[in-house]
Amino acid sequence: MTTHRIRVGIDVGGTFTDAVAADSATLALVGQVKVPTSHHHEDGVAHGIVTALDKLLTETGHSAKDVSFLAHGTTQATNALLEGDVATVGLIGLGGGAGALFTKRLASLAKTELIPGKHFPLVYAHVADPADRAAVERAVEEVVRAGAEVVVASQPFSVDRPEGEDAVREAAAARGVPMTAAHDITSLYGLQKRTRTAVVNAAILPRMFATADLVDAAITKAGVEAPLMVMRCDGGVMSLDEMRRRPLLTVLSGPAAGVAGALMQERVSEGVFLETGGTSTDISVVRRGKVAVRHATLLGKTSYLSALDVRTVGVGGGSMVRMSGGKVAMVGPRSAHIAGLPYACFAAPGELAGAKLATMRPTPDDADDHVVIDAAGGRYALTMTCAANALGRVPEDDFAHADRETARTALAPLAAALGTDVDGAATAVLDAGTARVREVVDAMISDYRLDKDAVLLVGGGGGAASVTPHLAVATGLEGRLARHHEVISPIGVALALVREQVERIIPGAGQEDILAVRAEAERAVVAQGAAADAVEVEVTVDPQTNTVRAVATGATELRTQDRAHRADDAERLRLAATSLKAPEGEVRELARTNAYTVYGAEKHRRLRGTRHPVRVVDADGVVRLHAPDARIETTTVGAAAHTLATLVDESTAYGDGGVRAPALRLLIGSRIADLSGVLDPQPLLALARTELEGRPADERVVALVEERS
Repeated sequence: MTTHRIRVGIDVGGTFTDAVAADSATLALVGQVKVPTSHHHEDGVAHGIVTALDKLLTETGHSAKDVSFLAHGTTQATNALLEGDVATVGLIGLGGGAGALFTKRLASLAKTELIPGKHFPLVYAHVADPADRAAVERAVEEVVRAGAEVVVASQPFSVDRPEGEDAVREAAAARGVPMTAAHDITSLYGLQKRTRTAVVNAAILPRMFATADLVDAAITKAGVEAPLMVMRCDGGVMSLDEMRRRPLLTVLSGPAAGVAGALMQERVSEGVFLETGGTSTDISVVRRGKVAVRHATLLGKTSYLSALDVRTVGVGGGSMVRMSGGKVAMVGPRSAHIAGLPYACFAAPGELAGAKLATMRPTPDDADDHVVIDAAGGRYALTMTCAANALGRVPEDDFAHADRETARTALAPLAAALGTDVDGAATAVLDAGTARVREVVDAMISDYRLDKDAVLLVGGGGGAASVTPHLAVATGLEGRLARHHEVISPIGVALALVREQVERIIPGAGQEDILAVRAEAERAVVAQGAAADAVEVEVTVDPQTNTVRAVATGATELRTQDRAHRADDAERLRLAATSLKAPEGEVRELARTNAYTVYGAEKHRRLRGTRHPVRVVDADGVVRLHAPDARIETTTVGAAAHTLATLVDESTAYGDGGVRAPALRLLIGSRIADLSGVLDPQPLLALARTELEGRPADERVVALVEERS
């Protein structure tokens, strides 16, 4: 089946704005374009977004009416913070008595250094009794007179009693001043952290409001009827109205778009995504089919912004080689474009005649150890891309591909200086460059306890071929370049799911509390346009912090994903065996639904005993879920209540650390319901019942159970 409907993703970068179109049904890429980012246009980046859309529709032969989904990712909020280009915030602290001491200390946020030499633009006013409307109005007037362009209200325990902050909202609205209430940003306790997060959100509100309005108007004028969505920093998208309320969620969304592309297009279930540009590599994790997120650091301190856990290394395709003591000592962090030099591998063959090795300082403050070659055509930088091309690691259709012989000619002077051949020199360069990346990859694999038997390295970005293939060889891990990896970020934007996260601190949270948080998250994504029948909700309960967290995701349309290829039983078995690192004859089919086949094997280890690793393979032959040691049980919706109760009872651990129910996942229809975040057996079973509601009694359900140590 094909369709004329398309999903459009637009990624606004510092230099270029990339746009892609994907078939709405199959999610296959059908077109891609690149235009300069319009920073200096009177409409700002909105002009570039519309230009890219127009060009994309023209080149793919589609009309604006064919667009079923449109989303864009932007670095505007991130850049505003990095450059210190933010609005002055009027912070109004609320409350009297002893609590007022803590609230008044919030005024010290004005001492926070935004960028070197510039402190956060903030003015403070206090209202002892927020029920005193006149006092609230005077406070708003006071901060506006002092230069505030946007207002923040913060009160202790406002997550439980928001009336005071809402009173400030009414007063600010009466004056036409944008406003952020701290309880709107997060429902977690912690006055300082909650307020700091709200203040940063408010500081970028005016700029993001203006851009949102321009983009929305331009898209509507272009005839696009699909609602405009915006990339979030946790790998999902949100509605434009939600972005207007919480623009902070777009901070750090650049790397999130790339890993979303890897997750949705490459269907990674356990792995590390490396997005490599010319200067740096962003490294992030996919664990059990989900991106890894954590509370981000803003203005030097942790916040309540849940963002992709991305770690950046200053090594990219354009990173320059550095020599010391007759050896390659380091690669990067300086790149060829900082030195104002072309890559040697992209020179015409004749331009490299008479090439001689030299060193230079890319900037006056750098060491004089950065290797270049002086040749007939001028001076050229030796880079990671040059080394990768010399070893034939860059595919012919790759954005960074160069003639291999030219790359080898470029590296010949370096090889002579190192006393080796060209292959040896190229390997030394890639070894030095990927060593720093490997340190971070190893740390993230350890931090997230990834299953090394299943870890996949996926490369994205224009410089992907300079890092990921060599790193895979060095680590012995499976690695590959993502399809269309040079535009993986806009692909991620186009394919991203609507996402919402709800967090509550609920001491002793019971079954009803947990289900209420789950329902709130589900309602939030549906309100933003997700199809109700396709929403999935993951719930986590942290007994140490009493935090109940629900993350809901859903597509804006039901995706048929009809594909030309469907893996037969033999291919699925082969793929499962490869992932399990076991002979096909030792792999057994454990269960099957219409969408998935579950395979398992036995592994005997002297110190760890017998384990039963499992792989869940979908109809396309993609390993969608893995478990290092699990029990599989098949039941039906009608019989699930009794079966699951027995499974949970038999697998629940009791000890000094309290009760620990097993990690439970259910295969139902086309969904994988992840219930592994709940440790208490009764809420776990209640959530399972919620997942099964409304389904036919005879529908097959497969339970995957992992006991916790």
